Amino acid sequence: MFELAAITYGVLASFVMASLTRNKRAARRNPPILALFAWGLAGFSLGSAIMLIGYVGIHALSGGAA
Repeated sequence: MFELAAITYGVLASFVMASLTRNKRAARRNPPILALFAWGLAGFSLGSAIMLIGYVGIHALSGGAA
């Protein structure tokens, strides 16, 4: 199940980044839904990174095995 989530996230992030880059190169404004999706992906990435760092920190401080 994790593999499906990871590939879906990768495809969505790739699509959003490609669309943003293409619009910037063409000097066009981004559609509001694309900007919203980009912010959502950025927030999800940041939240996931913070949770993973916290998880590793808790295990490192408690002396848990890796």
